[in-house]
Amino acid sequence: MSFGTRPRAVLAVLGPLGLVLATAASPANAASGTPTTPTQLFNGYRNCSTDADRPTYLGARDGLVVEGIPGATDTTDPRVGVRYQAWPVTDPTNITTVTRDNETVGDEAPGTLPADALADGETYAWQAQTVSGDTASDWSAPCYVTIDNTGPADVPTVSSPNYPPDVWNQGGEPVEFTLGANGVDDVAGFEFSWQSDLPVIGTSIGDHGIPQPVDPYADTRYFKRADTLGGSATLSLIPPTGSGVMTLWVQSLDRAHHASARTSYTFRVSSTTPTVTPDVPSPQYGKPTMFTFRPDAALQSTSPVVSYSVRSDGALGGDRTVEVPAGADGTARTELTLDGIYGERLWVTSKSANGWVSDKTSWGIDYDTTPTVTSDVYPENGSGGGAGVPGAFTFAPKVKGIVSYTYSFNGDPEVTVPAGAHHAARVDWTPPSSGFAYLTVHATTRSGAQLAPYDYFFDVN
Repeated sequence: MSFGTRPRAVLAVLGPLGLVLATAASPANAASGTPTTPTQLFNGYRNCSTDADRPTYLGARDGLVVEGIPGATDTTDPRVGVRYQAWPVTDPTNITTVTRDNETVGDEAPGTLPADALADGETYAWQAQTVSGDTASDWSAPCYVTIDNTGPADVPTVSSPNYPPDVWNQGGEPVEFTLGANGVDDVAGFEFSWQSDLPVIGTSIGDHGIPQPVDPYADTRYFKRADTLGGSATLSLIPPTGSGVMTLWVQSLDRAHHASARTSYTFRVSSTTPTVTPDVPSPQYGKPTMFTFRPDAALQSTSPVVSYSVRSDGALGGDRTVEVPAGADGTARTELTLDGIYGERLWVTSKSANGWVSDKTSWGIDYDTTPTVTSDVYPENGSGGGAGVPGAFTFAPKVKGIVSYTYSFNGDPEVTVPAGAHHAARVDWTPPSSGFAYLTVHATTRSGAQLAPYDYFFDVN
């Protein structure tokens, strides 16, 4: 998972760039104007901190990427060099210099400070200047970083005061969690998810190679800052499902965004499903029917149900979902037309005022919408007539509202005939030869719905 927009690319691996180390060498290329101090300074794809008392904490096991946009007063020939120098704040004379040649004015020019020049736990200052031939810009204001190559040594602690483990808990209230640093003094926050694969902290790259760093703690779905360094954090979460065994996965993050090993907290939630009741026990196909939805009593007493989500599985147009508001007592009524040609199943969840979504309950019914087919001359699964002997076939409906029938004998092109009296139809057919034969027919309703087909088999004498 990456944070921020993705206008161009996403950095997947933060590694060294194979740069040239130098002490005072000048680039051979030169822009036609006067070089200006680089802007848009970043380190480790995070923002530069110019406050010596609040350095950016970064890992540098493979070196530290530093970058800025070089400038020049005339960009007719936009190629310049960029020089970076870094030093421990405790020893400003111990300078490491890295130079980039042949960079473009206006684009980020990254360089890598080597890992062997950066001690774990040490704070460094670094700055940049643009170089054009024998001319160099002023140095930028220093950026301050503290090298942190070590992640949290222990997993965080996780507890819940209202959903203890190893018992079945009544659902309805958000789950309150307390996350602790477990004695690790540089824990800055926590990452959590209902999935075992936790999001990865990344940085998008924008136009001109400019990083777009985002504070991960701004995404409250997955991150929570500790109340103090090495402290704790509290969460109030709605579980991803309304009942069953739930697991929250958690890891600690230090200031450099190194993660601890994962830990988990597992608990159990009892069912809170609503009830579904049609006004008639067996609603007719295609006929509007009123349904009543009632909340789980314990759930209603915890936080009133405000709405129901009703998904119909089996409708002619595919799955469809309607939202039904509830009254003050948590009960709701709505009219539904069931028109799945083989039947219909309703899946219903309730939503409480505090955001709790119950687990699903279901109600279903099966329908046979195939037509009835009869023939005196050619009985179903029997034999009769003969080659050249005409026979009549009668189609009758099993559901209301039929306006036509479409049929085919032995896979021939389909023929549609209108329904007549009592929504039935009669067709005549003369078999051209003896042997096995079959008829396929389906009905069409007044609304244009094509119902389930029926296959009628017989033998011609």
